[in-house]
Amino acid sequence: MVDAELERRLQESAGAYLRGDVDRYLELIHHSDDYTLMSPHGGELVRGFDTSPETLQATREFFRGGEASVDIEQTYESGDLTVIVAVERQHGKIGGLPDQDLSLRVTLVFRRTQAGWDLVHRHADPLVHPIGVNELAELARGTAVAG
Repeated sequence: MVDAELERRLQESAGAYLRGDVDRYLELIHHSDDYTLMSPHGGELVRGFDTSPETLQATREFFRGGEASVDIEQTYESGDLTVIVAVERQHGKIGGLPDQDLSLRVTLVFRRTQAGWDLVHRHADPLVHPIGVNELAELARGTAVAG
């Protein structure tokens, strides 16, 4: 079972990020120095959380509003590590697109520190709704066509 305070922070931070309130998000979620991200956009593994003014401003402009809730499906704890498997049920406006379902399957790994919980890894993907084997193959090959 996940720590109640950590769960509260997850719930609030998901909505804050979707609204482009990256400052509030960063107040709620601390990223470890060795943080890694497997983005829902795909691509290479990202190391570290970029808090440069340019990146934070780009995030504020990309995420333009919406609502989110986090459905925790499973948790695993061992020593100072907690793994949370969840679905972020969300809708909002991103990247100039109209309000739409933006739900993600997420796996989060937190490490307990003296200051609280540090997020050490996030893996997110948009495959909340099932896809067929042909769509999966196109995504894997990098040949999927938006439409």
